[in-house]
Amino acid sequence: MADMTLQDLSQKMRDIDFTTVFTRTEGGALAGRPMSNNGEVEYEGDSYFFAWDDSRVAGDIARDPQVGMSLQGSKGLLGKPPLFITIEGRAELIRDKAQFQEHWTKDLDRWFENGPDTPGVVMIKVRAERIHYWDGGDEGEIPVA
Repeated sequence: MADMTLQDLSQKMRDIDFTTVFTRTEGGALAGRPMSNNGEVEYEGDSYFFAWDDSRVAGDIARDPQVGMSLQGSKGLLGKPPLFITIEGRAELIRDKAQFQEHWTKDLDRWFENGPDTPGVVMIKVRAERIHYWDGGDEGEIPVA
């Protein structure tokens, strides 16, 4: 097993844009949906996403903030399997537009036409509690403070 750090993981995540975020529905089922990490790869244990405040993902998080995330790289080196990452964490819904500005990118305007001022937008912050990775033949768990 290799000993990867959060900084190592951040470097390897540079080419991964979409994350599958899993929440628990009101009926107890798992629901997953692809969400962009907005190019934020200076990873320190927090992930940020934007959604509609009245969406299923926001409702699920309001009821149960425990979430899971899954990321997969597009290719591995020299024929090895690509990078796979799973993250367990606690989500928080943020409605403060000043905080939106810190994590907003122009690419988000595709979904939210008035940028961070679009009515009904919520930012989802996920604080990682456990990170596991598989990178080619190496695997391990990264301690999260």
